[in-house]
Amino acid sequence: MTDLSAFPITKKWPARHPDRIQLYSLPTPNGVKVSIMLEETGLAYEPHLVSFETNDQMSPEFLSLNPNNKIPAIIDPTGPGGKPLPLSESGAILVHLADKAGKFMPQDPAGRYETLQWLMFQMGSIGPMFGQVGFFNKFAGREYEDKRPRDRYIAESRRLLGVLNQRLADRKWIMGDAYTIADIAIFPWVRNLIGYYEAGELVGIADFPHVTRALDQFLARPAVAKGLTIPSRDAAPV
Repeated sequence: MTDLSAFPITKKWPARHPDRIQLYSLPTPNGVKVSIMLEETGLAYEPHLVSFETNDQMSPEFLSLNPNNKIPAIIDPTGPGGKPLPLSESGAILVHLADKAGKFMPQDPAGRYETLQWLMFQMGSIGPMFGQVGFFNKFAGREYEDKRPRDRYIAESRRLLGVLNQRLADRKWIMGDAYTIADIAIFPWVRNLIGYYEAGELVGIADFPHVTRALDQFLARPAVAKGLTIPSRDAAPV
């Protein structure tokens, strides 16, 4: 049996199945990218809830795996060379899992790099901008009398949705007929923007019908529906 005891995080979140990928996460847009990917690939994994309410992400055990105190993070007990691989940053994890499973990443080099391009688009633009809309519309920023910061991020989010809408105008998915990690990265953020952040009307989501069409087909996938709930918010470290 695989021994993960060298990783301090397993002291706080013991691995009941150390031969499986250990997922440390929370069902946020970044977190569910990985749980959805794991469900889509069928790779065996064991989820652990990292509760922000109790500042689990700041615990020494979690910081030993990701010093940047962000979810998600994983330990793959059979990483490259058969050795355990600790990994953080959702984009890097998606690439690793795609390579490991041989799924949701084009095999030709040009297609691979184009998919990575759209993954970086999510990580560098979609995530940060949509997150700022959430701050200024739903959280502490909504109390600011000056609405210029909010409106700046709304305008940028609309621009980004326009980029996506144009890309999807003649494609089923970001990369065409093939469903890839680009879709798994992008659509949880679109869902969050118009759902949890309650900003659908603010960004005029009805103006982007190709985005909403693709979002609907994304949410209809059984692996997506399951992955969006993992780890359960009712779970706790054992």
